[in-house]
Amino acid sequence: MSKFNIENYPHKRLNPLTGDWILVSPHRAKRPWQGQVEKAVSDERQGYDPSCYLCPGNERAGGKFNPEYKGTFVFTNDFSALLNDSPEGMVDEGNLFQAKSETGICKVICFSEDHSMTIPEMDVEDIRKVIDVWCDEFAEMGKNEKINYVQIFENKGAIMGCSNPHPHGQIWSSSSVPAEPAKESRTQKEYYEKHGTTLLGDYLKAELVKKDRILVENDHFVALVPYWAVWPFETMIISQRAVQNITLLTDAERNSLAGIYKKLTIKYDNLFEVSFAYSAGPHQAPTDGKDYPEWHFHMHFYPPLLRSASVKKFMVGYEMLASPQRDITAEQAAKRLRDLSDVHYKSK
Repeated sequence: MSKFNIENYPHKRLNPLTGDWILVSPHRAKRPWQGQVEKAVSDERQGYDPSCYLCPGNERAGGKFNPEYKGTFVFTNDFSALLNDSPEGMVDEGNLFQAKSETGICKVICFSEDHSMTIPEMDVEDIRKVIDVWCDEFAEMGKNEKINYVQIFENKGAIMGCSNPHPHGQIWSSSSVPAEPAKESRTQKEYYEKHGTTLLGDYLKAELVKKDRILVENDHFVALVPYWAVWPFETMIISQRAVQNITLLTDAERNSLAGIYKKLTIKYDNLFEVSFAYSAGPHQAPTDGKDYPEWHFHMHFYPPLLRSASVKKFMVGYEMLASPQRDITAEQAAKRLRDLSDVHYKSK
């Protein structure tokens, strides 16, 4: 009888942040890096695009014009998914037919006036300015009595549904706590009440001892492939100090976050020598005025690429109908990313 080990046999891994399980099937990918590695068509862009509705001075929807901005620029989304003036109301036709009104504010943040930039190619000082905007907007939206959660995120790459390659992200704030942060709020509270420490604080300490999933670390943050990762090269950035939201970061911690954000995304770009697509964003405590000592600041990165610049991982079949599944282990993915250079491939 063979002895079970997670490197060779199918197994499930628990995500303690959500309570969900993922199926890992390492035997299906004994050599996950074999085969052709394709490079994407060059994505070279000019610093200014006259047809881009995010570039300085250009026209947006409804005849609005952007200012001739330098650095960051924030505006209310012209096609907001949530509206601040939605009337209150609900539909209740028994247990099977229920609906509630949802209010919120949606904003767009241009990271740079340079149309050709991406986070891994920006200077750390300029990424720090983006983080400062995140802090300011989080604080401002959090003061709104109608807003109870603020979600900052970045969709990078057309493969992730990004409609414009200009470097930008978004902030959607809402009157209720969305499903994924709500799960994390519940699990972190349960853990904190039982142990008196944060779930991610203890998890990070254990990972720093093991080292096999750590990618990058500095004085204040660690980037790693989570033990329970679903996407092939999914990663997280976790603060070494337990803070509930981004506004509580010190000046030095903001600099460190900018630095590790750049280093992690450089590794992504270097993997297949392409502007690597992902959806990313921090998870933070709700903004309803209550105390959340159990919350620990962290940032998720969900990239879809699997074997090359043009081969994407799809969630289909079993994964849609039953449970998420992956062939390469988190440890294999971490080694692949960890061994990559911290110098962007375009700079070599």
